Amino acid sequence: MSKQFLADRIKKMKISATIAMSAKSRELKEQGLDVISLSLGEPDFNTPDLIKEAAITAIQNNFSKYPPIAGFPTLKNAISNKFRCENNLVYRSNEIVVSTGAKQSLANVILSLVNEGDEVLLPAPFWVSYVEQVKLAGGIPVEIPTSIESNFKITAKQLKNHITPKSKLLIYSSPCNPSGSLYSKEELDELANVILEKEDLFVLADEIYEYINFTGKPHASMASNPKIWERTITVNGVAKGFAMTGYRIGYIGAPEWICKACAKIQGQITSGANSVAQQATITAVNEGKELVSHMVTAFQQRRNIVFNLLSEIPNVIVNKPEGAFYFFPDVSSYFGKKHKNLVINNATDLCLYILNFGLVALVPGDAFGAPNCIRISYASAEEVLIEAIKRLKKVLNELEG
Repeated sequence: MSKQFLADRIKKMKISATIAMSAKSRELKEQGLDVISLSLGEPDFNTPDLIKEAAITAIQNNFSKYPPIAGFPTLKNAISNKFRCENNLVYRSNEIVVSTGAKQSLANVILSLVNEGDEVLLPAPFWVSYVEQVKLAGGIPVEIPTSIESNFKITAKQLKNHITPKSKLLIYSSPCNPSGSLYSKEELDELANVILEKEDLFVLADEIYEYINFTGKPHASMASNPKIWERTITVNGVAKGFAMTGYRIGYIGAPEWICKACAKIQGQITSGANSVAQQATITAVNEGKELVSHMVTAFQQRRNIVFNLLSEIPNVIVNKPEGAFYFFPDVSSYFGKKHKNLVINNATDLCLYILNFGLVALVPGDAFGAPNCIRISYASAEEVLIEAIKRLKKVLNELEG
C-alpha cells in the first residue's frame, strides 16, 4: 500500500535524529565495521543490584495485573517523599502521575495544555522530541536562540521578548539535553518573574538528568518557588540517574487538575506503566542518589577527559558542561570545507562524514535547534571515548579549504 494513505500528522512528523543516527551506525556495524556510537543518551552502567532484586521480588509476588492508571499509591508516596526531601517540592499523591517513561509524561502534559495555534517557547538547544510533540498537539514551536558563549541558557530579557498573547507553555530541561547546562535557582527565579506576568503561561520543567550534576550545588527546581508552583509541571524519571532506561518509568508532579488530565489521556492510550518496573522504581526512589553516586563520579571523570581532548582540536569551540553526559561543541568553522569531492555544507553533512570516514556516530545539532553544533554523548567507557575523539580529530584534520 502507498504511503499516501498515511495520516497527515505522520507525514509531517520527523524521525528522532538521535534514533536515526543510531540506526545508521548499527547498519555499518552489521557490515562488520568498527563503529563507535556516541549518538544515544544511555548510561553504559547496569541497573544497581538492589533495584534488580526488587524487580525479581515483584515478579515472585505476582505483580502481573493491570496497575492503577496514574501509578501504584506506594510508588506515588515514594515519589512525593523524594520531591520533598531532595527538591523542596510539595506534591501530594494525587498531584503525581507515573507514566511509561518521561517521554510519555512530557507528551501527556503537552496534549493536556496545548491547543491548536498555541505557542510553545523552547530555549534552544532543546531535546529533539519537544518540537514534534508540540506539533502533534497542534501547537507552534517558538525557538529562543542561545549560544555556547552564554552556556546555552536564556535570560529573563530574552524570554520576555519572545512572549506573545499566544504563548501557552515554556519547556526547558536542566541539566539540559543536549548542552549539559544547568539553571541556578537565581536564574530560574528571574525567569519565573517574567512568566508570572502572563496569567495563562505555564512551565514544563524536564529534570530527567537531575542526579548528573557536577557543580557541587543542589539541583534547582522551578516549582520550588511557591509563586509559580501552580503554573509548573515537573517531569522526572529513573532512566538516566539510575541506569534504568529499559524500565520505562517517568513521572510528573503538578497541580491536581493537570494530573487528572494527564491520567485521562494515559487511560486511553497505554493505561498504567509496567507493574514490575513500578515496584523496582520504589526501591530506586527510596534509596536516592547515594545509590548511584559512583556513576556520577565516573561521568565527571569522562567529561574532563573528553573536554581536554576536544580542546586540542583546532576550530572546535567547546564549553565545559555542568551536568548530564553530553558535549555540544560549535563546529561551524568546518562548514564549507571539503574531503576530495565531498563538501561539508552543514552539521548533518559533517556527522555523516565523521560516521563514514571516522566510524564515529554523533548527532547533528539541527534537530536540537542549534545548527552550528553537534552532540557528543560521553556515556561510554573512558577507553572508548579516547579512541572516538582520536578518530574525530583525525577526520576533521583531513578536511581542506
